[in-house]
Amino acid sequence: MKETNYIFITGGVTSSLGKGIISSSLAKLLKARGFSVTIQKLDPYINIDPGTLNPYEHGECFVTDDGAETDLDLGHYERFTDVRTSQANNVTTGRIYQTVIDKERRGDYLGKTVQIIPHITDEIQRRIRLLGKEDYDFVITEIGGTVGDIESFPYIEAIRQLKWNLEGRTIVIHLTLVPYLSTSKELKTKPTQHSVKMLLENGVQPDILVLRTERTLTKEVREKVAKFCNVNLSSVIESIDASTIYEVPILMQKEKLDEVVLQKFKIPYKETVDLERWKSVIKKIKNSTCSLKIALVGKYVELPDAYKSINESLIHAGAAIDCKPKITFLHSEKIEESSVKKLLKDFDGIIVAPGFGHRGIEGKITAIKFARENNIPFFGICLGMQCAVIEFARNVLKLKDANSTEMHQNTPFPVIDLMEEQKNINDLGGTMRLGAYKCVLNEKSKLIKEYNKKDISERHRHRYEFNNEYKKEFENKGMMATGINPNSGLVEIVEIENHKWFVGVQFHPEYKSTVLNPHPVFISFLKACKKK
Repeated sequence: MKETNYIFITGGVTSSLGKGIISSSLAKLLKARGFSVTIQKLDPYINIDPGTLNPYEHGECFVTDDGAETDLDLGHYERFTDVRTSQANNVTTGRIYQTVIDKERRGDYLGKTVQIIPHITDEIQRRIRLLGKEDYDFVITEIGGTVGDIESFPYIEAIRQLKWNLEGRTIVIHLTLVPYLSTSKELKTKPTQHSVKMLLENGVQPDILVLRTERTLTKEVREKVAKFCNVNLSSVIESIDASTIYEVPILMQKEKLDEVVLQKFKIPYKETVDLERWKSVIKKIKNSTCSLKIALVGKYVELPDAYKSINESLIHAGAAIDCKPKITFLHSEKIEESSVKKLLKDFDGIIVAPGFGHRGIEGKITAIKFARENNIPFFGICLGMQCAVIEFARNVLKLKDANSTEMHQNTPFPVIDLMEEQKNINDLGGTMRLGAYKCVLNEKSKLIKEYNKKDISERHRHRYEFNNEYKKEFENKGMMATGINPNSGLVEIVEIENHKWFVGVQFHPEYKSTVLNPHPVFISFLKACKKK
């Protein structure tokens, strides 16, 4: 079994600097050199996982094949590397404490006083090293938050201990900000110096500094940072603003981040890196002359990160057909019968996004009705699919008060109903139908051409389902169930036969789309939009 090397990525000065993108970019470069890599995210909040967090708090919740509800950064990891993540790739402080407290209750500590050091830090180290047992060359671990946060201290202490326990097999990359002050027209390094000082106070010397900046770093700035932060000049890496996040691996390659990392580990490497396919996709993303206007209807549109995977999946699919999707986020609460035509008539395609709860539902249903009646390509995801079923029931089947029991528990026509296995569940966290499930496509499905197979597997995150008692009624009027779970009979896909492209899916195809392997459903949707 090979010895795994561990790379830790910390952040300073401010959050949202892009630790996830830097982690993903480094993983991409190391993978392009032939190394096996995985990434994990350690989040300092006390929630067990992001599954119960409001998207306004934390952006989207990303779901893995094994049903883990995780941080959105895991989506970046998969999209950049094509390496599937799992429960082990996202750990929160809540999960760490839960494990330690469970051990204490069982008597595992033999009556000892349970403390942050060593018990919490030992559990953090165990979680970090867990992935190393799977025979990877590198495990990249991103620490959420910023150095100096009270919540982050146990993670920094765990890193300090690991640097001693795994001597020669760990490095720390510290991502920090070099702001540009327009008044004095200069880049300021003091925030970086203070951030590194705080890391040093916790006993951790960073090996590499990645400096986020909107202006090119001068040689003087690099030298100053190297001198005052105790790193080599070659270990000061510029991370300048890019036009697309997928350009960051190319920029990091130019800065030789991957080479510096390998040199730190004393690992020999070849000079060439195979990024030709990646560069080809980036070129299409940046330079495509074909433009498609896509409306994304949801209730969290003030925070685009709530729909991060959908947004990125459209970009991937657009590059695959050499077209650039221009996405407009529309708040479903603002869509009404009187305004829908004005808001949606100029779009090439309409997506109704997933979500939970009744807020904004009627606006989604109104948007779907407009797409159906005006032959505009429509794509409904999870709740978007359920809204399409409700709209069809009300306006085509003439079941006037049709609804989901999620929105109206006593609806006379529950065309969407709570899944049988969900009816006795009271806890909200991690109890939905989560992860990958099989689906068999009908030969008449519009999607079978892009999938190029009948048996597929997709990721889910829902409690409510299409009520099969109404299935025959729907199909008699033209809404067909074209994807079925072979074990439960659950309707996974609905399509309208006599429409240009009208598809609703119960699953979340956006979770499986990557830069080099765009998702077939998004490709099929954009092709229909392009024909329009």
